[in-house]
Amino acid sequence: MKRWKITFSFIALTLCLLLVASDIFAGTGRRRGTAGAQELLIPVGSIGTALGGANLATTEGTEAMYWNPAGLAASQYSTELMISHLTYIADMNVNYVAGYFQNETFGALGFSIKTLGFGDIPVTTNESPDGTGEMFSPTFLTLGATYSRAMTNKIFFGASVKLVSEKIMRESATGVAFDFGLRYDTGMGIKGAVCLKNIGTNMAFDGSDLEVFTSDISDRPDAEGENTRIPLAAFDMPTLFEIGLSYDYKVNDQNGITVMGSFMNDNYALDEYRVGLEYNFNNLVFLRGSYQTAYDADNEKFVAADQDNFLWGPSFGAGLNLKLGSEMGLRLDYAYRVTEIFDDNQWFTLRFNF
Repeated sequence: MKRWKITFSFIALTLCLLLVASDIFAGTGRRRGTAGAQELLIPVGSIGTALGGANLATTEGTEAMYWNPAGLAASQYSTELMISHLTYIADMNVNYVAGYFQNETFGALGFSIKTLGFGDIPVTTNESPDGTGEMFSPTFLTLGATYSRAMTNKIFFGASVKLVSEKIMRESATGVAFDFGLRYDTGMGIKGAVCLKNIGTNMAFDGSDLEVFTSDISDRPDAEGENTRIPLAAFDMPTLFEIGLSYDYKVNDQNGITVMGSFMNDNYALDEYRVGLEYNFNNLVFLRGSYQTAYDADNEKFVAADQDNFLWGPSFGAGLNLKLGSEMGLRLDYAYRVTEIFDDNQWFTLRFNF
C-alpha cells in the first residue's frame, strides 16, 4: 500500500508540474533565436534520438549523460565507452565520445567530448566577395563531466558540468553550463524523471578581428588615430526543463514493450511534446520509434514538422545488444530522424560495456 501511495504521489506531482509548465512557461516566438551555444541542443546517441527525447525516464549509461544525468548510475554495467557520429544539417558533423565507471560505494563518474564541425568555409571581404583564397573552419567543443548516484534502490540523482568553447577565426567565446536530473523507479514498471539543463553563464565573443582602426579627423598635425575594439553582446545558454514518464510492459519472458513520453519547456523556442515506443526482444534486438510536436503559444496551436516553425519529424531506429564474452558486451544502435528543409539526420552509435 505504501508503494502505491509513493507511486501515485510522484505521478500526480509530475502531472501537476507538466500542466503548470505548459500553461505558464510555454515557449513563444518573442525570445526565439536569442540564446547561443545551440550545439548543446544537438542530440547524441542513437537510442534517445530514435525515441525523440521521450526516454527521459529510461535512459541509462553513457547516453544518460546527455539526456538525463540521473540515469548514469542506473546502468547495470560498471564501465562503458560510447562513440557516436551524426551528419547534421547543412553538412555539419557531430562527433561524441563518452565513458564512465561506477561502484556501489562511490557512484558513477563519467566524462564526454562533443565536437561540431562545419568544414572549410571561404573567407570573403568587401573587396573580395567571391573569396580571398583563404579558408577558415569554426571549432565548437563541449567538454563534460557527470556524477550520478543511487540515493536508494529506486531514486537516482545526477549532475553534469559542461565547458563550452566556440571559436570562429580569431574570435572565441567560453561558458560553463550545468545539468541536474532526478529519476524515480516505482518497481512496478512505471518510471518518472525531471531534468533541468543548460543552466550557466552568459557567453560573448571577443578577439583581435574585432579591432578596427579609427582615423582622427581633426586638423592637428600630430593626429594618428587609434585601434578600437568593437564589443559584442553576450548571449544566454539555451536552458531547458523536462518531465518524463515511462511504462514497461512485459509480454512474456522474451518480449517487452516500453511506452514513454516527455514534455520539454524551452525558454528560447517552442515547447515540445514527445512520445516514444521501444520493443525489446530478449534484450538482444530493439526496435524504436517516436513522434514529437511543438506548441506555438503565439498562435495557440500545435505544429508538426514544417518549414516555418518546427524542423523535426518522426524518428525511427534499431539496436543490437551482443555479448563478446562473460564480462564484455557490444551495442550497435542506429537512428533516423525526418527533417524539413535539410537532409534527414542519421546517427550511428557504438558502445562497449564491461
